[in-house]
Amino acid sequence: MAKETSVEVQIEGRTLKLTNLEKVLYPEVGFTKAQVIDYYTRIAPVLLLHTRDHPLTLKRYPNGVDGEFFYEKNCPKHRPEWVETAKVWSGGNNRDMYYCLAQDLPTLVWLANLATLEMHTSLSLCSNLPEPRTLVFDLDPGPPATIVECCRIGLMLRDMFAEHGLDCCAKTSGSKGLQLYVPLNTKVDYNQTKVVSKGLAQFFEEKHPDLAVHKQLKELRTGRVLIDWSQNDQYKTTVNVYSLRARARPTVSTPVSWDEVEKCLKAKDPSLLVFDSDQVLKRVEKLGDLFEPVIKKKQKLPKSLLESTGGKVALEKMANRRHSGGRRYPPQ
Repeated sequence: MAKETSVEVQIEGRTLKLTNLEKVLYPEVGFTKAQVIDYYTRIAPVLLLHTRDHPLTLKRYPNGVDGEFFYEKNCPKHRPEWVETAKVWSGGNNRDMYYCLAQDLPTLVWLANLATLEMHTSLSLCSNLPEPRTLVFDLDPGPPATIVECCRIGLMLRDMFAEHGLDCCAKTSGSKGLQLYVPLNTKVDYNQTKVVSKGLAQFFEEKHPDLAVHKQLKELRTGRVLIDWSQNDQYKTTVNVYSLRARARPTVSTPVSWDEVEKCLKAKDPSLLVFDSDQVLKRVEKLGDLFEPVIKKKQKLPKSLLESTGGKVALEKMANRRHSGGRRYPPQ
């Protein structure tokens, strides 16, 4: 049994008590809570750029990745008074929720000390929840498909966005899949991003039924890639870039270049896009923040994309409170 340890530390003028530092949270590789805290401390300069002002859902593993976990939307009541929160109305709970905001290093260390292995953030800033900052696809392979097949779909999506004048960035999910982010950072709402993302997912399924599906039904997914468009929702969160994942090893949701995506597809080698905490720290030291465009680049969803995915019709019908329909496909 691990010896219980606790230590008091000063970080940027804040006092924190760190506990059970020897506790092993990733048993297969012996990765301890102290190492989790160390990783989040060292990745903080880039991670905090992407968590700042985004409501945060904690995914906590108090007994490690093999034990039970829970999601925590309400920031714990025992939080230090300097931990910032965002008030978000929850229709499902019929009350205000107070989400943690990871604004600074002391907060990040405090979260890691709670065994928050995974950090899942809203696509919106807390100051303007109805406005997504990005459009997101979560590409999830149905076995025996792997991230290699996700790379193929990701590159096809990248090319389609490029045809409409939009750049996008890729990151690994840190688990099995690939995620694609289209930076917006302009005036847009979730109705628009949802219509475009769903329309494109349906288009890909229709054009490439052997490669892609847009519905989450497991029986449809064998050997195909689910193009999960449903993350484009004000009430959903997505794993944050640079977050650890609760896998056998401390893998990380890692930004990757499109060259790396192409190489993985060409080599048909899923291991080329698996990165653990040490590898990610070295990558950031060498490459900087490959996900910087996601927070800095301003792009508008072009009318051509809305129209080509049947968005114009769907948005009009949403406005009339009817079900969307009349989908048209982009030119092939």
